[in-house]
Amino acid sequence: MSASWRLLQQPLVRAAARYHRHHGTLRALATEVSIDSERKPSNYGQPLFQSHPHLLKPHEITPGIPAEEFERRRKELMDSLPSNSLVVSVAAPIKFMSGNIFYKFRQASDFWYLTGFQEPDAAVILEKTSTSRGYKMTLFSSGKDSDKEKWEGARTSFSDALSIFKADSAMSIESFPSQLKSLVSRYSNIYIDTPDPISRRSPRTVKSLLRYLSPPVQPKSDYEPVVEPLSSSRRHPLAPLVAKLRTFKSEQEQQVMRAAADISGRAHAKTMRFSRPGISEGIIAAHFEYLCSLAGSQRPAYVPVVASGPNALIIHYTSNNQMVQEGEMILMDAGCEYNGYASDITRTFPASGVFTEPQKDLYTAVLNAQKVLISLCTESAQLNLHELHRKSCDLLRRELNQIGFNLHTGDLERVLYPHFLSHPIGIDLHESAHLDRGEHLKARMVITVEPGIYVPPTPQFPKHFHNIGIRIEDQVLVGKEHPVVLSVTAPKEIIDVEGACQGQLGIGPF
Repeated sequence: MSASWRLLQQPLVRAAARYHRHHGTLRALATEVSIDSERKPSNYGQPLFQSHPHLLKPHEITPGIPAEEFERRRKELMDSLPSNSLVVSVAAPIKFMSGNIFYKFRQASDFWYLTGFQEPDAAVILEKTSTSRGYKMTLFSSGKDSDKEKWEGARTSFSDALSIFKADSAMSIESFPSQLKSLVSRYSNIYIDTPDPISRRSPRTVKSLLRYLSPPVQPKSDYEPVVEPLSSSRRHPLAPLVAKLRTFKSEQEQQVMRAAADISGRAHAKTMRFSRPGISEGIIAAHFEYLCSLAGSQRPAYVPVVASGPNALIIHYTSNNQMVQEGEMILMDAGCEYNGYASDITRTFPASGVFTEPQKDLYTAVLNAQKVLISLCTESAQLNLHELHRKSCDLLRRELNQIGFNLHTGDLERVLYPHFLSHPIGIDLHESAHLDRGEHLKARMVITVEPGIYVPPTPQFPKHFHNIGIRIEDQVLVGKEHPVVLSVTAPKEIIDVEGACQGQLGIGPF
């Protein structure tokens, strides 16, 4: 066993210790706290400590995130706003695959970030006040409904919304439009996200707003008066303000993100052992997703890329429907979502278990560049993402020229390395819609570092590298002086990648 793999195993030991500490504490608390873990079905619309003590600790709203964390987020948001401000955030709608066949529900990211509430047909209104708390919170939801719950499962009661989610007021979602209408006239600043600009002359836009804001109850005419106040100049987008808060990860968020990366990293290692020539890319993708689900992941963070051989030259190859051939490498870009946070890891490994010399040379070039780039993910380095990307181009150009590439202007950026180096990651896979790439990296940000080289079969590049695509991607927690690689459990040194593929590291395929 290599020294680097022993370091790789340390997070697994720490994770096991955390598990035993948590469950040891849980057994003691179970006799002291009133819990409802024996009741099936649950009496709540989402897992809570009272019903799922095997998943949550006391005072946690979602696994790993306590009620105090959600309170801090709301207060920080409201403290940043001018006086006389109102915030409105709406839950995600149920999405349908075909007819009335729905997809597994995933909560809207900003709504979840502010409330921890995981049910559909919900909304929250935050009113800035002069109280010590700084705001008043009204949570709208479906509440208890025995007829609906017989078909769809439990929903959280209004009384539990008050006590567990710390709302000042809990009301039926059916009253949301009328309550919003009565409130918006009282406030000078209304922060809300709508799908399209509002225009009286655009019925389509009005309808899209109503679909976005309105719960599935009748009559629709009840909601039309809501549109008029929201169309004024007093309305401001909420997402950029929440994005600033989400940029910096708390200690609790860091721990959940590390757990998500650990699950995905171990799945990468096991999938290396499982993969072989003669099976399809789709089977490899299914194996990875199975391992993540078995470890507690709720869903994939994105459609996985399992690209064998020349398919790796397609950056977002998700067809995953061809057979792996002898001598090919497999580029696997895959990560799970765990307890509300995404992971994002890419590894490239030989299907037969051993790199060929050209594969090894090109892989080493990408790996050398990535290691330097990760070392620069610190606040003290005073770099922004644009500068970090430019450094990645310089490093890759130097590495490639050392192994026989004679690069000309445009060869690297336009052909061999056409994508950006990095993106922020957190609740969303790409938390970059409102990020200024020109801002310096700061401690507690989490970003990806993913240089790649994709060599087409064209004469200007050495023939023995043709049709090889390599990307190595890690999640990195930016530190003051030192970065932390969250995805450390996924092998990436050549000796460890080959060892994982060959079963020499004590890790099996399952």
